[in-house]
Amino acid sequence: MTSMVQKVTCFIIRGANKNSEVLLLIHPEAGIQFPAGTVEPGEDIEAAARREAAEETGINGLVLMRFLGESDDPPPAGFLFVAHPTPVYSRPDANSFDWVNFRTGLPVRVLRHKAGFTQVSYDEPNRFPNPEYSTYTITGWVHDDVLTDQRRRNFYLFESHNLTPPRWTVNIDNHLYELFWAPLHHLPAIVPPQDGWLKWLMGTD
Repeated sequence: MTSMVQKVTCFIIRGANKNSEVLLLIHPEAGIQFPAGTVEPGEDIEAAARREAAEETGINGLVLMRFLGESDDPPPAGFLFVAHPTPVYSRPDANSFDWVNFRTGLPVRVLRHKAGFTQVSYDEPNRFPNPEYSTYTITGWVHDDVLTDQRRRNFYLFESHNLTPPRWTVNIDNHLYELFWAPLHHLPAIVPPQDGWLKWLMGTD
């Protein structure tokens, strides 16, 4: 397992000093978050940060101020990450039926290994945190070499000079996200574990 899943988190600010605001988004099932995403295989990390910042906000012309740093972000016990897009097979055999694909960065539970394949399961909760139920579960087999236990998160600071409405929505991955500006000195509750990322943003003061 030598592959590394790279993630980017985009802190987007406007204003200065005590009037500074940061852009947040509300996921319909997963609370208040920062814009973030996955670096695609072969994609430059900084380019991915620029892409994710634009895609997740709908704002063009964001100014990249600087790279803030990086940290390792390993999977929970019993899980691995999908290192690059892969079909999911019904049996540990590449000639068996494959009915779905896993995307890069997806966390999957490891069930068993056989003949160069790993049986894994992905579970989608109805909300995060404190789910009530699973909306769907995918269980199947993938090649061993598409899985990794290594993930790194890269933090970037952007500045916006654009005029925006107080609140607006963006369609991302078949979800409608609501975006809004929040004062840095009075932030709402950020969903865990993203609340722990605030140290990277506050370190820019």
